[in-house]
Amino acid sequence: MFLNTMLVVLTDLVARVMGNTVFRKHFHLLLSVMVMFGPALSLWVSQHSVFAKRSHFLYRMFLRSGWGWTCIFVGSFVFLLSFSIRRSLSLSIRHLSRLVVAGGLWFSFCKLLDLLENTTGSCYEPLLTGPEVANGQPLLVLREGESKSVCLRAGMLWRGYEVSEDVFLLCLCCLLLAEETAVFGPYLSLGGISGAPLRILFLFCVLLLWLWIFLLLCLLAYFPQFPTQLLGGALGCLSWRGLYQGWYRRGPSWYCPGRPGLGLLNTKTSSAEAEDAQVNHDHCN
Repeated sequence: MFLNTMLVVLTDLVARVMGNTVFRKHFHLLLSVMVMFGPALSLWVSQHSVFAKRSHFLYRMFLRSGWGWTCIFVGSFVFLLSFSIRRSLSLSIRHLSRLVVAGGLWFSFCKLLDLLENTTGSCYEPLLTGPEVANGQPLLVLREGESKSVCLRAGMLWRGYEVSEDVFLLCLCCLLLAEETAVFGPYLSLGGISGAPLRILFLFCVLLLWLWIFLLLCLLAYFPQFPTQLLGGALGCLSWRGLYQGWYRRGPSWYCPGRPGLGLLNTKTSSAEAEDAQVNHDHCN
């Protein structure tokens, strides 16, 4: 009983913060400030820290499969929330389709970014020994006619026009998590019934959001790359704005899944209260 009470109090508090108008309107600005000024943290962090190594557990376990983790937790939360309210499989699938659309957009952009890097890049062979080394940095000798895959397999360096896919992914996942979990606060305020599994899934989503923010700060501080990270963050924010602030606002149809919470935020309350809550939620979006 005590643990259940603590779970209810904690989830109510976090849901109120996540659904707050100020947080939802300005979260993307917070991410933008982090991406713009985060590399300045490299002046204070220690390069001997465990987070300064790409082989760290968090990078290997979460960053390389960030979209998978996001889909697992957000998809489970969205499905359980929508299905527990309406008991409609088609409605749940419609809400889940937002993840499919975002995943397709992320995959397409990654392929385009790889194509851009392959098209604009060149292969270089580093000279590690001898008088060619200047200021502790090896000279790079251009190797003509090499593809990126062949270049990297030979242990050489590929230099091209890059956009940070890691920053792009983390920004998109953070904004997606904020959008999809923000509906839980208005839902609870309308008297929606939620069991322990739904509340635990919600907390896992929030913890995942903070993990992505932490990893984003680590990348910016320990592996600063300007302007590739800035471009990656901008691409993530533009993708979110195009989906959640643009396309999804057209309403549900055969070609549009609609906004988060649409058709769900009218539980056991009067129709006027439900309509006001939905209007406030749409205004925040």
